[in-house]
Amino acid sequence: MTKVRFLALAAMTALLTACNGGSATPPPFPPAQQKPASGQNVAAQSSAHSAIGHGTSHDVCGSAASGEARCHAKIRDDVGSFGTAGPTGYNPADLQSAYALPSSTAGAGQTVAIVDAYDDPNAESDLAVYRSQFGLPACTTANGCFRKVNQTGGTTPPAANASWSQEISLDLDMVSATCPNCHILLVEASSTSYANLGTAVNTAASLGAQAISNSYGGSEFSGETADDQYYNHPGHAITVSSGDNGYGVEYPASSQYVTAVGGTSLSKAANARGWTETVWSGAGSGCSAYEPQPTWQTTVTNITSRCAKRAVADVSAVANPNTGVSVYDSYAYRGQSGWLVFGGTSVASPVIASVYALAGNGTVVTYGSFPYANTTSLNDVTSGSNGSCGNLLCNGAAGWDGPTGLGTPNGTGSF
Repeated sequence: MTKVRFLALAAMTALLTACNGGSATPPPFPPAQQKPASGQNVAAQSSAHSAIGHGTSHDVCGSAASGEARCHAKIRDDVGSFGTAGPTGYNPADLQSAYALPSSTAGAGQTVAIVDAYDDPNAESDLAVYRSQFGLPACTTANGCFRKVNQTGGTTPPAANASWSQEISLDLDMVSATCPNCHILLVEASSTSYANLGTAVNTAASLGAQAISNSYGGSEFSGETADDQYYNHPGHAITVSSGDNGYGVEYPASSQYVTAVGGTSLSKAANARGWTETVWSGAGSGCSAYEPQPTWQTTVTNITSRCAKRAVADVSAVANPNTGVSVYDSYAYRGQSGWLVFGGTSVASPVIASVYALAGNGTVVTYGSFPYANTTSLNDVTSGSNGSCGNLLCNGAAGWDGPTGLGTPNGTGSF
């Protein structure tokens, strides 16, 4: 009888959350009891990723109501449940290898902020499991590496939410994987409204984060330029995921003041790089209906020949859940807990924010302009599609294209 009640409660919670744009606050599920092996060196994990096949995945957050955003995480359905033994997605050494990152030597003194909605009560303890698994240095409140605040910088957290907790775990783990020497600031908004999420961005900037990642968005709307005030922070690299619904533009990725981050499918390959990338079919892209075209896009023929206004995306990173990343989350949602595999442009945004931090150029970054002036250290993604627009707004192409922008990191020189 207890098991029946538990399953009924889980089903009802999932339904409520889906119907409310992911903003319902489900009761916490018990954390998974298994403990993964710890203390393994990152280098030893570089070949740990196994082919996880082309399984199904679902959006972590439900659709967003008008004036609100949804998180852009996608979770694999065929990996990750109570009792999962260990990580099966791409791990820190994989990402560092794929993007030629100086993660072991750079990033000290840099802070990457993560802005999400609601509270993840297990954020710090789950982060500790992930970092221990891959031999990364501890990042805790006690040693000054990790800090969690609410949208105004206070210590009283907002309401807990299991679906957004998965997004938070994903974001924290991707910063750890990409820039393990960076400090991490988690700013939790009180709700999914742009006003609250934007307030959290302002707080992240005021607290000194050099890079600020935002893995959320929703449909464009006529009043969005008024909300651009929250993302107008020159001297801070602000990244936003472009969306997971394929061809089409979302806000705030379309803001003229951010780096819009698209998505790729990342696979190992027998070539000089050791990896290959194509457009991920879910990556958002296109021409904004409302945002003016930034000056740093006006010199790109691929953009000006197609868009009179802001074009999305600027750069990109891995996002396909079928070539997804390992994440540890114990605040179970829909029965999935422990070691999970995630995709979505929610992966790409914190990766790119962390590459900005590795480069250490945050104080001279003006919105999304830096990669446009420094294109030599990017992997051009020229194949694949996210829709049927019939041109480079949805098809991979030489130079800039919609789904992947200028390309993916090849070191930090373009950031």
